[in-house]
Amino acid sequence: MARVQEDRRAALLSAAEERVLLLDGAIGTEIQALGLAEDDFRGDLLQEHESDLKGNNDLLCLTQPAAIEEIHRRYFAAGSDIATTNSFNANRISQADYALEAHVYELNLQAALLARRAAEAATLQTPERPRFVAGVLGPTSRTASLSPDVSDPSYRNVTFDQLRETYDEAARGLIDGGADLLLIETVFDTLNARAALFAVQCLLDERALDLPIMVSGTITDRSGRTLSGQTPEAFWISLQHAGLFSVGLNCALGPAELRPHIAELSRVAETLVSAHPNAGLPNAFGGYDLGPEEMAEHLGAWARDGLVNLVGGCCGTTPAHIEAFAEAIAGVEPRRQPDLAPRLRLSGLEPFEMRP
Repeated sequence: MARVQEDRRAALLSAAEERVLLLDGAIGTEIQALGLAEDDFRGDLLQEHESDLKGNNDLLCLTQPAAIEEIHRRYFAAGSDIATTNSFNANRISQADYALEAHVYELNLQAALLARRAAEAATLQTPERPRFVAGVLGPTSRTASLSPDVSDPSYRNVTFDQLRETYDEAARGLIDGGADLLLIETVFDTLNARAALFAVQCLLDERALDLPIMVSGTITDRSGRTLSGQTPEAFWISLQHAGLFSVGLNCALGPAELRPHIAELSRVAETLVSAHPNAGLPNAFGGYDLGPEEMAEHLGAWARDGLVNLVGGCCGTTPAHIEAFAEAIAGVEPRRQPDLAPRLRLSGLEPFEMRP
């Protein structure tokens, strides 16, 4: 297994040197379109489970695996280089809402296996263009930096160690299922992400593995900051010690609103830069209105302007969006990393750089 993962890592790094890589789109959007009912989420496995399960999309890796694998196959057929696993909430903290904590490892294992099968099938069709699997580690439903109690700013409902253990369990399943890289995504709290990075690095050290790691934050509104208050540059400085394969932004904003923040990251990040925005801002009904062609115009311009190395779609995007993105970035050279002078760079909510 280790040798296979090393070979795929080399192939991924080679591909990233050659072209802008294409992630997939929103798995949740595709699941929503299936119109599944409570009984579909339960499947044969959990007919007697005490909690309601509708809406637990990660569970479908166990109860409706064919549907999830088909979503991955459609995204690969549309042009994706990298599938993201259906494991955004497949962690002990989030699954506690459904009393499914005992299934966390299996959820992640099966999420990776389904994406792996789809990737292998797509690679067989185009051996010159191997496809890859990014094991997704979502942010959990708790934050280590902020108090959920407005009357007690010092209170926290989760500790760093609890987060580390949560991420460790999920990452073990993803790696055992054949993930080629790990994606810590939709980061709204940098301390959560640092717990994830610590857990992942300890696990990789334990197994003598060297998997690429992507981190993707989310700018929560037009303030241009994460929920825990950091600007994109400060966010990068907080994570640059981790030797990341890529850093980027996803979710919350559409491409027009996200571009200046991607440009800020592109200017300072001495690694690859990723972006998978929503299909515009949510409309009055909670849907997304930005179609494939219009969104592709934005992402194609980002690629031509040298801002990105990996692009894809988040909420509201579909295989049709990914197909349009593939056309928009075809033949465009990937962004080149900046050559920054070595200086002391620190971060709080904003960056600090000591200059001579």
